[in-house]
Amino acid sequence: MGLTTFQAADDDFNLEQMEEETEEMLRLRYLNRENAVFKKTSGGFVSLDTFGEHYDRVRVVRSFPFTDPTHYISIRVADEKSKEIGMILDIGKDVDAETKAMLEEQMNLRYFTPIITKIKDIKDEYGHAYFDVETNEGPCKFVIYMNSSSVVHLTDTRLLITDLDGNRFEIPDYSKFSAKELKKLDLFL
Repeated sequence: MGLTTFQAADDDFNLEQMEEETEEMLRLRYLNRENAVFKKTSGGFVSLDTFGEHYDRVRVVRSFPFTDPTHYISIRVADEKSKEIGMILDIGKDVDAETKAMLEEQMNLRYFTPIITKIKDIKDEYGHAYFDVETNEGPCKFVIYMNSSSVVHLTDTRLLITDLDGNRFEIPDYSKFSAKELKKLDLFL
């Protein structure tokens, strides 16, 4: 009698391999100037040599991008799995100035978030809000869905707005806006 589908799948299961992979995933490695060498690649990315391994390209991710942007910097493999290679506890202390600048450049590209300085207009039409604003990067028009995930309250007066394309905009303190601007923003407060 032949194997059933369940038995065949069970034979392919390797508990020892799974335990090794789990242990590897749970191991936290701290990266610093003694054990990690970051270099800028010809393509403008960052490579890493650490713990005897070379990574042609790494992803630099803030664990707390809005509340603690200089601590707990996760360095990850730059593929769809984004497996963590290690963690930099404090980018100001754990790496040299050149490496810090290189990593900050990567994070600034990843976390580009213009600050909204003035609200010219907000129109609500058919479940979308059309923003016409001034930012620290210049004038901007964008569209958001009228749902709770498009505008997130980071604090009592700080907002993070994400448009239809995934671009982020920040209002550090909406209480500083004029009464006219606050009336336009009232839908989201």
